[in-house]
Amino acid sequence: MGSLSTGFVVGLGLIVAIGAQNAWVLSQSMRGNHRGVIATVCIVCDAGLIFLGVFGIAQIQARLPPLIPVLTWLGVGLLLWLAAKAALRAYKGSSALQASDANATSAKDSMWKTGATALAITLLNPHVYLDTVVLIGSVGAQQAAPLWFAAGACLASFCWFTALTQLAPKLRIWLRSPLHWRLFDSGMAGLLFVVAVSLVPLS
Repeated sequence: MGSLSTGFVVGLGLIVAIGAQNAWVLSQSMRGNHRGVIATVCIVCDAGLIFLGVFGIAQIQARLPPLIPVLTWLGVGLLLWLAAKAALRAYKGSSALQASDANATSAKDSMWKTGATALAITLLNPHVYLDTVVLIGSVGAQQAAPLWFAAGACLASFCWFTALTQLAPKLRIWLRSPLHWRLFDSGMAGLLFVVAVSLVPLS
């Protein structure tokens, strides 16, 4: 369960930080534009990339054991960097998710067009690969139960995109508040720091 909760925290901290994707998802969801399709595409893409990262890096480690300490410290460093960024955002209080609703009354796109757009926005964003494959993969490969870690990260994606698409009208108000984001960023900074410290080798 420790690996599951660690995966959930790391996954949530990274997925929520991908602003462009979240802003688009929120805007489309406020229009009622095939919310189930959007959530499904985002969750499935995340799950595939997360498992690729966790078990792909695990395979590399099995074949090249000297990489284990390198990847461990890479994971620690990246988590500390993300924690510092979240702490800085909380200090400045400048974060907010701005989603345009100017076209809220315009015609809805087809299900296939919406799904294709969601796929493109997800997979053509370079941050997605850095976050899911590299960072989540390097941290997950260090866990005692990498499968549970990957499951936790996937659960974070499921919870986030399900909430973002199904509760869009209410979340729109919450996510536009810099104060709410300061609280969220403060909490994520602390959690990511704790996870980073837990990965530091004791010997």
